[in-house]
Amino acid sequence: MSTIISTGLLAYGMSGKLFQGPFIEAHPGFKLYAVTERNEKKAEKDFPGIISYDSIDELIADENIDLVVVNTPNFLHYEHSKKALEAGKHILVEKPFAANTAEANEIFELADKLGKKVFVFQSRRWDSDFNSVKDIVESGKLGKLSEVHFRYDRYKAGIGVKSFKEELVAATGLQYDLGPHLLDQVISLFGKPDSFHKILGKNRAGTKVDDYFSIHLSYPNSVNVFVHASMLVVDALPSFVLHGEKGSFIKERADIQEEQLLKGIKPGEPGFGVEPRGKEGRLTLIDQNAEKTQELITADSATYLSLFEDVYQSIVNGTEFPVTREQVLTQLEILQA
Repeated sequence: MSTIISTGLLAYGMSGKLFQGPFIEAHPGFKLYAVTERNEKKAEKDFPGIISYDSIDELIADENIDLVVVNTPNFLHYEHSKKALEAGKHILVEKPFAANTAEANEIFELADKLGKKVFVFQSRRWDSDFNSVKDIVESGKLGKLSEVHFRYDRYKAGIGVKSFKEELVAATGLQYDLGPHLLDQVISLFGKPDSFHKILGKNRAGTKVDDYFSIHLSYPNSVNVFVHASMLVVDALPSFVLHGEKGSFIKERADIQEEQLLKGIKPGEPGFGVEPRGKEGRLTLIDQNAEKTQELITADSATYLSLFEDVYQSIVNGTEFPVTREQVLTQLEILQA
C-alpha cells in the first residue's frame, strides 16, 4: 500500500488499548502515530515509538495526523469530533456517535463542508456471531421471519467507576452503552423500522441511569424485532434468536476477539477470531411434511481488521463505509426518543 494513514487516538483506555490500537498497528495502511495520555504514560510499552501528548488539543493540532479516533467519554464525542474536523482530520468515532440527531447532523454537515470523512466505530458488526446470524438471514433458509431477538446481558450489580456511564450527562446509561451495538446490527439487517416502542428500567441499588432496556421494532410484513440488555442477568439467554416460517436459528454471543485481546493475542496470530467449539449456532428447519432437521452452524472467523480495511478503502479510494449516515441517524432517533 502506497498511502499510509497517520492515526492518533484521543484516549488510551480499554477502547484504544484493545479495540483500536492493535488493529491500527496490524494494518499496513495505517501508522499508529500518537495518543493522548493526560496522566499515566502506558502506550509506549505497548506501541514503542508512539508519541504521547498531554492534551487532546495538542494531538489534534499535529499536522502529521490524518485520522483521529474519537474514543473519549460519550458526552465529549460531539465536541471532539468537531475540533478534529476543523483541524482538517478525518474522524473515526466510537459509539455512540453523538447524543442526538441534531449533533450528528451538524458533524456530518461540517465534514461535507470541509471535505473530510466521518466513520462510526460500530465494531460489533464485524463479530463472528453476528456474521453467522447475518448469513442465515440472507440465505433465506428461515423463510419469512416473524420474530427476532437480539440481546446483550451482563451481571454487574455495583455502580461502575466510569462517571460518564453512571452520571446524568449526555449519552449516558445502558441504552447508550450497549444500545448502539444492538441497534446497529438490527438496522444493518432490516433497515429503518416502521415504528418502535422502548422501555427503560433502573434496577441496581443506587443507580442514577437506566441499566435495563427493551425495544420493540416493527417492520413491514409483520416482522417484529426485539433488542434487550440488562446489567442484572445471572443466567443469560442466547443472544440471537430468530423464528421464521421454515425454521429457527439460535446462537450464543460467542465472538472471541475481546477475550483474546485481553490475553495479549494479537490480530493476525493463529486462531485469532475463531470461535471455540461448543459455540455453534443451532439451525432447526421444518419441511412440508412437518419433519424437523437440525444442524450446528460454525461461524467463520472474524477480525476488526476488516473494519479498518473499510476505513482505509473509503479514505484512499472513496468507497462507501458499511455503517452509513442514514443508519447512524436512525439509531440515534431511537436512542434519543
